[in-house]
Formats: sequence, C-alpha cells, structure tokens
Amino acid sequence: MSRNRPRGRRPAARNGSAPRNGSAPRTEAAPPKATTPALPPVASFAELAMPSALLEALARQGVTAPFPIQGATLPDALNGRDVLGRGRTGSGKTLAFGLALLARTAGRRAEPRHPLAMVLVPTRELAQQVSEALTPYAEAVGLRTATVVGGLSLTRQAAALRRGAEVVVATPGRLADLIERGDCRLEQVAVTVLDEADQMADMGFLPQVTRLLDQVAPGGQRMLFSATLDRDVDRLVHRFLHDPVTHSVDPPAGAVTTMEHHLLHVTETDKNDAIAHIGARDGRVIMFVAKKHAADRLARRLMSSGVRAAALHGGKTQSQRNRTLDGFRGGSVSVLIATNVAARGIHVDDLDLVVNVDPPADHKDYLHRGGRTARAGQSGTVVTLVLPDQRREMDRLMSAAGITPQNVRVQPGDAELARITGARTPSGVPVPVTAAQPSGGGRAPRRRTQPAARDTHGRAGRPRSRGARQGVSSRNT
Repeated sequence: MSRNRPRGRRPAARNGSAPRNGSAPRTEAAPPKATTPALPPVASFAELAMPSALLEALARQGVTAPFPIQGATLPDALNGRDVLGRGRTGSGKTLAFGLALLARTAGRRAEPRHPLAMVLVPTRELAQQVSEALTPYAEAVGLRTATVVGGLSLTRQAAALRRGAEVVVATPGRLADLIERGDCRLEQVAVTVLDEADQMADMGFLPQVTRLLDQVAPGGQRMLFSATLDRDVDRLVHRFLHDPVTHSVDPPAGAVTTMEHHLLHVTETDKNDAIAHIGARDGRVIMFVAKKHAADRLARRLMSSGVRAAALHGGKTQSQRNRTLDGFRGGSVSVLIATNVAARGIHVDDLDLVVNVDPPADHKDYLHRGGRTARAGQSGTVVTLVLPDQRREMDRLMSAAGITPQNVRVQPGDAELARITGARTPSGVPVPVTAAQPSGGGRAPRRRTQPAARDTHGRAGRPRSRGARQGVSSRNT
C-alpha cells in the first residue's frame, strides 16, 4: 500500500538538488514566504492560550517570561500553524516547540504503539535533554512520554511504546528500528517536530527522516527548528511544511555579543603545556578534539597531572556517556574532552569556556561547538589553539562563520593565556576571564592587547538574573 503524501507538500525531487558530501559548500536558502501573516509575539506566558496546568508548571519551574524565540513562535504554534524556527542552540527552542506540542496534545490518550506527537532529534544526548526538559510539563497535563535512542535497551523502549505514550522523543535510526519490529506506528501522529534539522542533514539522516515523515498523519502540524537553512533543510521544508510561518529571532552564534572568540597561536612544542595550563583553571571547560583516541589520550594526560578530566565520544556506551555528563554537570569532572558528539544537544549551566584543541573541520562545526557556552543570554569565551600550519585554514573558517576573532600569540603559563581562559598565573592566582577588544582577523599581533571590561548583561542588554545563575535557564533549553 502506498503511503499518503502530506497535504500541500511539494515533492522532494527538484532541479538543483542538494550537493553530495564532498562537493561545494551549501548556501543558506531563503525561507518560504507564508501566505498567512504571523501572529504578534507575546511578552508573557500568561498571554497564551495554554492549559492552566502548563502555566502553573511553568511557575513552579521558575520560568516566568518567554525567551524571544518562544514569545515569537508559540502564538502561531498553539494556533496549529506549521512553524519554521531559525535560532542558534541555547536560544530556548525546546520550550518553543515543546509547550505547543503538549498543549495541542493534552486531553488525548494514545492507543498502544500509536503515539500522538513526535520529536525527532539527531543525537542521543539531545533526545534525553529534550525529554528531561519536557517531562515536568507533560506530567502536568497527564501525558506520557517515551525516549527512543540507540545505545540503550531496545526492549524497554519497545515496551514503553506498546504500553502507550502520547509523546515520543526519538533519534531517527532507533525509531525506524522499532517501527520495523512492529512496536510503533506513526499514522496517528498529529504534531511533528524536527529539532536541529541542519545537523540531521549533516549526519546523513535525511533519507530516514523523510521515510518517517511520510508515515505520519497527513495534514498534521509540522514544526522545524534549525540554526541554518541550507539546501538540504530547504528540501524538508518545501516537502513537509504547509504555508509555514518563519521566525528567526536569534542572531547566528558568531554574532552573539556575549560570546568572545580568540585564536591562540601556539607552537607544536608548547601546545600540550598550554592545554594543561587551561585545564588546571578553576571552573569547568569543554575541550574539543578531532578523534576518539585523542580524547582518551588527552583525558589520561590531564588526569595524570591532577586535573579531573573525562572523555566523551561515540566509542563510549550510552551509560558511560551519561555518567560522564552527570559528573561534568555535578562538578566531579571539571574538564570534558569531547569529539563532535557533544557539539549539539548538551547544556550545562554557567559554562563560560569552550576550547578547540583541534580546530573544527568547517565553520558550522565551529559554531555548534561554541554554542555550548553563552547560552540563554549568558556570556562565554571560545578559544582555538592554532599551530603555524593551521593559520590560513582558520582564517578562512572564521570568515565563513562571520566571526572576527582576536588573534594572540601565547605561551604556557603567561599572563595573556591566563587572562583569556581564566587559568592561573605562574604565581598560582586564578585570573577571571575578561573581554578584550578584537584585533581583527589575519595574522597574530606581536604586541599583546590589554584587557577591557566584560559586559555582564545578557541578551540585548538584559541583566543576568539570580535565577539564571542558579540554573533556571536550563529549563529553557
């Protein structure tokens, strides 16, 4: 039997299809224009037509005012419109789609194996984070959730779906496996969300995503959230979203005024010592490397010098990855050494420093790595260690990302490295991270700049609240 095609969707095959991997870089596509205008944004959750139980749950969680992307998208999403949301990670997208999904599903009961709403995400970590963020609100309106990801018990996930769950949060591969086994069917799904659609495209999930979306109820509501709208994502939008309203309320990561970018030029001889100097700072830091074995090797080296370090990569089991993340969030791990598996879907309150030990492969990887800091209006610093033969490529990458970094030559233990990264000076005194005026792209200056005062305000001059410092912002991930 052929599957029903969603109403009003255009076929995916078009002239000028997306380039294959290894071809020229993809360009940002213009979002489709809606024929029906968007509803005006709101400044308070109380203005929204949501169940009172959701409003009460928001108050209990300490979430009082919507972030910009929430205030912009929720009126249309609650009204049943298809929504195309463009915003960087950490902008509050989870509640932007989650509250609408829960409000529109509340009061319904799913049959066994037949969820009513679905959120597709690219990684296990993001799936678990979305589930954790939505659980208190789902419970408030009596909805059951199931998290479906690889690396954890297939039997338990199948049992949860067979019992019945109104909302399923899933990675595409594991959900496809459960459908093939007969444990799940999607024809009653009325609300579908694609989160981090650009990463799903980058990871090669589009064929699976397309097959899954072909199985959901025709005419249902679709919401797609993405940091970028390159041509692969554009194909999904044109095929599966009907008359979507577009909201792009957040600047790209490279333009976030509370995030600073530094290229720290080091020699091959000095690089390991510089890493150790940064790792011994007070406070947590994520260090990104290119390979799994490099993450393990660096974690061992830092631990041997007394730094509480741990590695996170795709070679670890899911339970190992969960324990590592719990330790990092809880403080028993101060340095998380990760491959790109952590570049999306991981939120840690008050993380103020990201270090690219190995420069990323492209500008999109750079932006998503950097998106682990300066989240929810807070400030943060991204530094990249650059060897002499990497300088030209990093200049090109920064240009593609739209970033003008500060270039500084550093050596292990010097005051400039301590100032930028918050590491300790040779005397053992930790130096708070402070802003410096950008010196522009190009080659590293020979004269070091003096520190300037850091702006302590959040997004658009919004002061950082006591609640954000205590971790309330994590509920707006």
